Amino acid sequence: MAFLTDRKRAEGLGSAKSGTEHFWSMTVSSVALLILVPLFIFTFGAVLGEPYEAVVAYYARPFPALIAGLTLIVGFHHFKGGAQVLIEDYVHGLAKHITILAVTFISYAAMAAGVYALIRLAL
Repeated sequence: MAFLTDRKRAEGLGSAKSGTEHFWSMTVSSVALLILVPLFIFTFGAVLGEPYEAVVAYYARPFPALIAGLTLIVGFHHFKGGAQVLIEDYVHGLAKHITILAVTFISYAAMAAGVYALIRLAL
């Protein structure tokens, strides 16, 4: 018979202390995407099918370029957070850490490539 308190038995099995922060991060990015995605669709739809010169001239204006850049950044940040939750739930051990690092790298690389392409297009 062990004389352990309930707190002592539960130690190390509880919260990782970051769940609330992650929840609010995902909630804020969801609300931001709720606003940004329709704006992006309307701004992108205006130049869909246009020749390259028209697209370059359109994205040289600040509003469409800003909407596209914010959508890229917030979208890939939201993707990284959601993918991390899935990986934490279904992958275990060293593979979990490697997969989270890979998804984070892919997310930031895609974000940087998209913003770089947008800057090259706008300037």
